[in-house]
Amino acid sequence: MDRDKEFKRIVEIESAKRITPLDVLELRQLIFRDGVVSCEEAAALFALHATCFEKCAEWRAFFVEAITDHVVYQTKPAGYVSAKNAEWLIEAISHDGKVDTTCELELLVNVLEKAKFSTERLVAFALQQVKLAVVDGTGPLMKGGELTAGVIEKPEVDLLRRILYAFGGDGNIAITRSEAEVLFEINDAVADARNDPSWNDLFVKAVANFVMCSSGYQAPTREVALRQENFLDRADADIGGFMARMASTGGRELLAAYRHSVDIDADWEARNQWHDACSRRAERIDNVEARWLAERIGKDGRLQQNELALVRFIKETSPSIHPDLQMLLEKVA
Repeated sequence: MDRDKEFKRIVEIESAKRITPLDVLELRQLIFRDGVVSCEEAAALFALHATCFEKCAEWRAFFVEAITDHVVYQTKPAGYVSAKNAEWLIEAISHDGKVDTTCELELLVNVLEKAKFSTERLVAFALQQVKLAVVDGTGPLMKGGELTAGVIEKPEVDLLRRILYAFGGDGNIAITRSEAEVLFEINDAVADARNDPSWNDLFVKAVANFVMCSSGYQAPTREVALRQENFLDRADADIGGFMARMASTGGRELLAAYRHSVDIDADWEARNQWHDACSRRAERIDNVEARWLAERIGKDGRLQQNELALVRFIKETSPSIHPDLQMLLEKVA
């Protein structure tokens, strides 16, 4: 009977084409009454979101909370976003690979943050939404015309950091190859722009984490690697000048930031057993990762400043260099 009342109320709201604070209060009471947001209820909420063009401020928080609850907690084991749920969410919030609204983008990121584990496909899709705004000037981040295509500014960097950090749960210690690939694609597109200094910070630290972990190096965790450290807060507005200084030090400033961002004895010692196991796996994928990096750096025919800093950093800190990378390192020695 309650379920009939619930869907009758949803139909009434949909017919009115507007959602009021009172509507949200009623929907919250009806949908959360049994602690379960069902598939039918989630679909009905998406229908309301699409058809009601006038929405009160309270709708956004309720919509994000309810759909997140359905995607993250209603499939066992709770907290794990299945491949099926990830595909359902992507299909529900996007058209032609683009998220339509900032509300739906917030939903996507919230799902990643709340989940203990989600698929690489979902996080790559989220990163692509930032790339669309930065590179093509399209997608929900461009609504209102506040961003400039071809330049990456602090809000986009903060969102990228938030997405990458969100995917760090339940064993996702290192940045993945798919994540690093999107970061490289963004970097290629904005290489000549006057980007916010935080972009160079994120790019170098995130990709270094990926490369070092894939090589069996005991690199800091994703959580530590993505922290905003003050060594980059001192960077001048002239990014090229800063990255030139980074390159001239062989990446030592970045290494110092890694070392000072954790208590090495307390933090790294606890991970030794994990790294011993993963290093054996890293040896098996080392050929593939090294070849990918060698082909990826300088892909556009020139070595960019932050790519140069990355290469020198790897040379300075990696315990061993794969032959596929050796030629590249010698070029910038």
